[in-house]
Amino acid sequence: MTQQPLMILVAGPYRGGTGDDPGRIAANHRAIRQACLELFRAGHLAVNGEDLALPLAGLAGSTRVGDAAFDEVFHPMGRRLVARVDAVLRLPGASAGSDEMVALARARGAAVYTSVDEVPAVAR
Repeated sequence: MTQQPLMILVAGPYRGGTGDDPGRIAANHRAIRQACLELFRAGHLAVNGEDLALPLAGLAGSTRVGDAAFDEVFHPMGRRLVARVDAVLRLPGASAGSDEMVALARARGAAVYTSVDEVPAVAR
């Protein structure tokens, strides 16, 4: 059977372990985006809640990570995404939000991977 492209939510630390330091948050966000690129290059559709939630949080009036407008959008976006994806790629690092996304994915029977190498290759 030929593996079709999957829609995969990349879940990894965003704020976790950063003490809300902007430089460390940016490094975490870059790691999430890098995993998305690797999955894209492997033939899959990778999504991450950060790139969808952050612009909306800004429009909602967020001025800093963790304020009310940020919280209104950030984790709820991930929860909505995980309900629609085929799988979750859980990146390493402490992250309560990412752990929640994994639990939600498993509860609905979606695949959970812990490295890009575990994701089935797309037939070309």
